[in-house]
Amino acid sequence: MRLKDKVALITGAASGIGREIAEAYAAEGAKICIADLKLEAGQAAADDIVKSGGTAMAVEMDVTDEAAVNTGVAATVDAFGGVDVLISNAGIQHISRLIDLEFSAWKKLLAIHLDGAFLTTKACMRVMKDAGKGGSIILMGSAHSKVASPLKAPYVTAKHGLLGLARAIAVEGAEFGVRSNVICPGFVRTSLVEKQIPEQARNLGITEEQVVNDVMLKDTVDGEFSTLDDIAETAVFLAAFPTNALTGQSIVVSHGWFME
Repeated sequence: MRLKDKVALITGAASGIGREIAEAYAAEGAKICIADLKLEAGQAAADDIVKSGGTAMAVEMDVTDEAAVNTGVAATVDAFGGVDVLISNAGIQHISRLIDLEFSAWKKLLAIHLDGAFLTTKACMRVMKDAGKGGSIILMGSAHSKVASPLKAPYVTAKHGLLGLARAIAVEGAEFGVRSNVICPGFVRTSLVEKQIPEQARNLGITEEQVVNDVMLKDTVDGEFSTLDDIAETAVFLAAFPTNALTGQSIVVSHGWFME
């Protein structure tokens, strides 16, 4: 029970990586707030955690809306007494050649990834500072925080930006015990990645099998996708780490696709 009685707010947690982290945290004793744009799906995820013996609630949250973020964080504090861990996980993908990319798509993706991380961090850091118990802020980056791929200009830009934000959080949060780190997954076969496979096949003029083998997994050491469990276990480790010795860092979980 590495996270016993900790309160964790996880954005984009109704499905995929966020939900896997929520379930892993609950199994380690944490109280979970599932913050998601889709309240019904978030509540279903929270209900499943409760049925498994955990403690969870759900809030509707558009991470690009400061009022919605502040309301969701306040609801978490009212229900559970504080916030000890933030996982800024909400995100989208957009596949397009840079020269064809619409500005509206660029702005939407950066708003969700970067504005969302900033707004949730700002609200949760205030709670952590006032509580005087420290905390852990974990931003969901990507191997694309380190490298670039075609057709993903806004995503690559946003994920690189999260590294800078995490370092700034680490510097400013140190005085009140708040750590900040970035998890950088390789390709995890979520619905987000499944959607990309046919999109990239069309844009690159290759088969879907070639997208998987020759684009997504070609630089891994073993030709394997990272798993939801790989990412969740990394998130547990970072949240449970006891000191500021591990802060401002990025951990790549990518089967060797990118090596520091």
